[in-house]
Amino acid sequence: MTRLLLASASPARRTTLAAAGLAPLVVVSTVDEDAVLASARERFGDLEPADAVLVLAQAKAEDVARRLDDVDVDGWDDDEDVVVLGCDSMLELDGEVLGKPADADDAVARWRAMRGRSGVLHTGHWLVDERDPADGGTRATLGATASTVVHFADLSDDEVAAYVATREPLAVAGAFTLDGLGGPFVERIEGDHHNVVGVSLPLLRHLLADIDLTVTALWRP
Repeated sequence: MTRLLLASASPARRTTLAAAGLAPLVVVSTVDEDAVLASARERFGDLEPADAVLVLAQAKAEDVARRLDDVDVDGWDDDEDVVVLGCDSMLELDGEVLGKPADADDAVARWRAMRGRSGVLHTGHWLVDERDPADGGTRATLGATASTVVHFADLSDDEVAAYVATREPLAVAGAFTLDGLGGPFVERIEGDHHNVVGVSLPLLRHLLADIDLTVTALWRP
């Protein structure tokens, strides 16, 4: 039996994967995101947004994979192999990358800049195959980025203030959700809506296929 292990504290990602039948195990990564990006920029120069999220997703997945022997994983049986999934999301607006807002004032400023406009939500995905090669594992580490165009509604100042007051936008990349209170403020999207929530299920299927594993093999009762 193989389980998917999510290297993220995101409830939206966990809920999305669970709704798809995957019932992921969860271990939160301990990486310093700023340090990871700084190191990548020293090695490769300026990073495109799609590359930045992929670098962070890789760091998160590989961090958790390294620590598997030292952490207690709730719900994990000793006889189960795991494939670790790391994800990271950022919103690109006019070439600027927007992660989580620093505070409420930052979230208000973000929404005043985003309203009535379009941005691109990038989510990096990285898999680490921890399965035993004797059981068909590859020990591969691989990933890709999914990108979705998001068209935002033209919110009034009162709507911006009310939304930020819920504190929901403070906890998410780009200061908005598609599957929560922010849903009415997204007019439409171009691309995979799961990607905007935090994990692209079609992309995950393709990455799993690259390590000879199907989504259906990960389905849990």
